[in-house]
Amino acid sequence: MRISRAIVLFAAVIATLSACSSGDGKSDNAAKPSSQAPAPSSSAAPSSSAAPTGGAGSKEPCALLPAEAVGKAVSLQGVTSAPGPVQDNAANGGKAKSCVYSAAGKQIGALAVTRFEKNPIKPAEMVAALKKAKPNAKDVAGVGEGAIYYTDENKTATLAAAELVNNVPVLVNYTGPVKMTQEMMAPLVKTAVDAN
Repeated sequence: MRISRAIVLFAAVIATLSACSSGDGKSDNAAKPSSQAPAPSSSAAPSSSAAPTGGAGSKEPCALLPAEAVGKAVSLQGVTSAPGPVQDNAANGGKAKSCVYSAAGKQIGALAVTRFEKNPIKPAEMVAALKKAKPNAKDVAGVGEGAIYYTDENKTATLAAAELVNNVPVLVNYTGPVKMTQEMMAPLVKTAVDAN
């Protein structure tokens, strides 16, 4: 369940992004996780795909990145996907949805998509806030309007990309085991960004 916790922690970092666009000089808050992150849900039944639901431009994460693509990236067969934790943050207008990928009964990664419907934060500001929160982050070219890759103390790796979808700021990230390289993750996040 280490990956589910990493997704929830990532969502907590994202939950503080509103300070970056508010102009109030509190951008240091981007590095402080929120204590309001929900516990991961383990009641969802795994499936190999999920149908998109919601309004225009709000496809479900499992519909953006097929389980087969994750399986190919990590050289595993039988990878399944299931909806993961959801987090709403009224303070910054962000809503994060996730999709958890599993193989042989173990989580192997998760895709999270955070839409900022009520926050005009720019993709460059999202990337800057994440870089400040994750000092070891490396820029990744060719994914979204800006992207970074980093590893953390939880033994996970994350590749996050920011973009505008129908004028709504969106952050898409994939978190997996620390052995997943930037080269393995970039096509996964690019697939999700391009499908969004």
